[in-house]
Amino acid sequence: MKRSAPGKSITIGSDECTHLTDFILQYLGGKGFQLELYGASIGESTPWPEVAEKVAERVASRKISEGILFCWTGTGVSIAANKLPGIRAALCPDVATTREARQWNHANVLVMGLRPTSELLAGEILDAWFATPFGRGEDAENVSRVTQLEVKYGIKPRRKKRASFPENRNNYRRF
Repeated sequence: MKRSAPGKSITIGSDECTHLTDFILQYLGGKGFQLELYGASIGESTPWPEVAEKVAERVASRKISEGILFCWTGTGVSIAANKLPGIRAALCPDVATTREARQWNHANVLVMGLRPTSELLAGEILDAWFATPFGRGEDAENVSRVTQLEVKYGIKPRRKKRASFPENRNNYRRF
């Protein structure tokens, strides 16, 4: 069962524009995804904490259901994105970790390191990300416990907001 259907919007951010980010944009655009871009991919010189915040905010507000982030190692944007309530950003260096992050942790932001990730591996990670549904039962209960931690420590989950976006002539929405 797929979690994301073609035509669905995904927000993507990176502090660097590399061969890998270009590959990802082409790969996802070719599969019919609408891409909302932040950072270097649209010519912005934006530090990684700000790129992570922009992508995470879009997902946390539920204006977009999933995000993808990149930085050199992937660690920095993972840490920054996870500061926002409702964000479960997972640094996924391989297919198994990706599947488990989706199933067990209900990850809603995929993070990849620019340095260690090849194009071949990135394609496999993306395929696993979109093919793996969120787990139920114990998995969902554990994610609920994480949300309870956010509330306990004063990080309130954001409420769902409705958003309408005008159709774009191409697959890229620039902000």
